[in-house]
Amino acid sequence: MNPRRIRPLNEAPERPGPVVYWMSRDQRAEDNHAALHARALARVRKAPLVVLFVLADEFLGADDRHFAFMIEGLRETAADFRERGIPFHLRRAGKGASVADVVVEALGDLGAGALVADFDPLRVKREWKRRVLDRIDVPAFETDARNVAPAWTTSDKQEYAARTIRPKIHALLPEFLADYPPLAKQSYPTALDGGEIDWAALMPDADIGALDVAPGASEARNALDRFIDEKLDRYADKRNDPNADAQSRLSAYLHFGQLSAQRAAWEVRARKPDSPGAAAFLEELIVRRELADNYALHNPNYDTLEGAPEWARKTLEEASRDEREYLYDYDQFHAAATHDEIWNATQNHARATGWAPGYLRMYWAKKIVEWTPDPATAFEIAVRLNDALFLDGRDANGYANVAWAIGGAHDRPWQKRPVFGKIRYMNANGCRRKFDVEAYLERWAPKR
Repeated sequence: MNPRRIRPLNEAPERPGPVVYWMSRDQRAEDNHAALHARALARVRKAPLVVLFVLADEFLGADDRHFAFMIEGLRETAADFRERGIPFHLRRAGKGASVADVVVEALGDLGAGALVADFDPLRVKREWKRRVLDRIDVPAFETDARNVAPAWTTSDKQEYAARTIRPKIHALLPEFLADYPPLAKQSYPTALDGGEIDWAALMPDADIGALDVAPGASEARNALDRFIDEKLDRYADKRNDPNADAQSRLSAYLHFGQLSAQRAAWEVRARKPDSPGAAAFLEELIVRRELADNYALHNPNYDTLEGAPEWARKTLEEASRDEREYLYDYDQFHAAATHDEIWNATQNHARATGWAPGYLRMYWAKKIVEWTPDPATAFEIAVRLNDALFLDGRDANGYANVAWAIGGAHDRPWQKRPVFGKIRYMNANGCRRKFDVEAYLERWAPKR
């Protein structure tokens, strides 16, 4: 493995005991740089590898659907590790409990000699990690298994836009975009079996079938294969048409770490490098997603309007005094009870499936600015809705998208307008130019 994908988190001395991979963001056994790093470290130390996952009962507004999707995926991931002789321990942090406390307790119970953790730029995850590091005395490492080019290698500052980070990422792809080796079976016996996990008892009362994507690493790989074989050639021209079924539908798998973005990129380049959709898809998958991680990593206010660029905050503040024709609160937005049929249809789509097409999600966020008292309130409502509704919410990508739509992040000033100031504007006529709006409304709008 490329050592630049790994960074030490402390300077603790070497100690005997198993290597514990604290899996959090990247919930898969194969195609996982953190798991591969932990396995290699265990081999060098001649120690067993143990996987630890701590299930938090509450996380950033996630609802039963999100937990059910994750738990079903974890069931498969646990079996994948165990097939390789690697124990999988699942512990639970109940409501109000500290995930860091549970991790520290588990490390003590396991007699851990070293810790490997996923990289995650979100504030809550970094705080968990900080609190764990304050209380352990074993070597700890962080491995970026999410980005093709490791976030700290790509840039040490917040990038202004896609155009500034793109050449940096492209320069690193020859070094980092490669196929994965398989995760080798455990070579050192261990009595640290994780025991039987009562997966049914962990499941909330949720209907997974309503989400129209099935969870798990094997389903994620099937979805990737279908996208490459059936949709990639149409992706460049049709991805903004919600009626065309040209979207990848991989976002939930990528969010929960059931699919590696590097695997997706590798397969596209290996199987259809000349497809008309390949360049557009790889731009979204690599450059745009890794720009979002960069935003969350280097901007402490990534999930509020305070994180927006100065020019955007200034123009939005000036426009906050402009009269709004309509005003809605969170509950009205959540219930899809606005005057706008396109917006309501997008909201209904998200409530029913946990997903909505990317172009309409941009429109969806933009209109919240138009129908709330001020931009800060709009940002807060958009984040709450995004985290509560979408399977891929609670993610750097979602926060960066809201910051782009409402706060002008990674964008430039546009023509000044009431309410929006110089933030990029979208309207229903733009939707009508992109796709057959009536066909979309027929499926998703409230019955008229």
